Amino acid sequence: MSFAIVSYQPVNVGETVLIIKTSILIVYALMIIVIGILGMRRAKSFSDFFLGGGKIGPLMTAFTYGTAYFSAVLFIGFAGKVGWGFGYSGLWIAVGNALLGVLGVWWLLGPRIKAMSVEYKVHTMAEYFDIRYDSKFLKLFAALSIFVFFVPYSAAVFMGLSYLFQATFNMDYTLALIFMGGFTAIYLVLGGYRSMTMIDVVFGMIMTVGVLILFGSTLKAAGGLGTITDTLAAINPKLTEVVGPPGWWPLFSLVFLTSVAPFAMPQLIQKFYAIRDTRAIKIGMGASTFFAILIGGVGYFTGATTRFFLNPENAPAAFDGGKPIFDALMPELLVNVIPESLSVLILLLILSASMSTLAALVLISSSSIAKDVYAGFINPGVSDKKLTLLMRVLSAFFVVVSVIIAYYRPSTIVAILGISWGAIGSVFLGPFIWGLFTKRANKLGAIASSVLGLTVCLVLYGMEMPSPQAGTIGMIISLVTTPVFSIFSGQDVSNQ
Repeated sequence: MSFAIVSYQPVNVGETVLIIKTSILIVYALMIIVIGILGMRRAKSFSDFFLGGGKIGPLMTAFTYGTAYFSAVLFIGFAGKVGWGFGYSGLWIAVGNALLGVLGVWWLLGPRIKAMSVEYKVHTMAEYFDIRYDSKFLKLFAALSIFVFFVPYSAAVFMGLSYLFQATFNMDYTLALIFMGGFTAIYLVLGGYRSMTMIDVVFGMIMTVGVLILFGSTLKAAGGLGTITDTLAAINPKLTEVVGPPGWWPLFSLVFLTSVAPFAMPQLIQKFYAIRDTRAIKIGMGASTFFAILIGGVGYFTGATTRFFLNPENAPAAFDGGKPIFDALMPELLVNVIPESLSVLILLLILSASMSTLAALVLISSSSIAKDVYAGFINPGVSDKKLTLLMRVLSAFFVVVSVIIAYYRPSTIVAILGISWGAIGSVFLGPFIWGLFTKRANKLGAIASSVLGLTVCLVLYGMEMPSPQAGTIGMIISLVTTPVFSIFSGQDVSNQ
């Protein structure tokens, strides 16, 4: 008789942590799917699916606004490229986002948007343009612009998530992309806006805890704020000055693009269609602003430390020939700086932010085709049940197209978002803002500003101007040309 001697093999610590990460991620995914199923049971009409019945409370709206604003685009794309290039001055973007993109939008526009949506009985911005300016062309132009330019935005979010999964789990980029695309499609198709707002409260809490851990871990790993500041100043003194090395114009463009575009970004404006009433807007404004300061501030500060922590020797995956791969900087920094035992929380932080953003983009884009194009032009008498079904189908289609674009990685995340936000801002900013605040804005002014703003934005980008600058110029033209063309057109506005 022989006996086999089995030696004890200790469990590898890295494998244990990976198992824990995977287990937490599975629980997280199951939680989202369960909430999606609950939301599906309550989404019995188009209004339920798209706006949650128009009865969403203030804190839910605050969280869903903030989590739709910030995503992997911030934590992976912008934090990495802006932080590496601008240093501490990238924090001006966080300030602009909080004071303009959140506080300004809630305070100046929130009550007007809610009142307008009730008065005009509209669900989308394209519908608002149709009624406010009596223009079917502008309605169609707005709807198609949303679908076309939200696809690359969604693709940029998928790219950021896939880079993060690649660094955290050593997962193939394509596999991570397919996983995230399929998961997002299932979650969105199930419950729509109501399930999104339910889960956004959880997402917001995860993000709050996550950024606090990220901030504390970054300072601890660096040895304090003073050490980071001294090192950045030694690399380039401008990295710690009010305006970073690229100069004021690139910095202004980034602040303007990301802070002013929200005044007319459909996925953010939708939140005020769905909120319960104007009193809820006043309550939610403070919470949403605080959330933005915290998330944006920590994101851009952490991005500024990429030059402190990373170099081609200790993070070869983030460099190519000694030059930084901007979209790979933050995933590598997170892997190197965050304690492995806490890294799953940072993964959930960015995943939570991105899931909410994707949900908002998918809902708005699918509604632009289902509600504005199909129900508005092709089949005006479509039943509510069929319209809701079409929304679900188009949501899945939108995700598939976005994943395909993300697979080819056509540019950096910052460049892709610049195209998307710049184009959408150029189309909507002038007509929407002036339409809310003055009756003198008319059809000719609205159409001229949308078409001219978008044309200039795309032409400048085609001439190889960086997308944030091209988008900024297009948005400014949109804002200026609406009143100019309205005043000099001589068009009667008495019935507007």
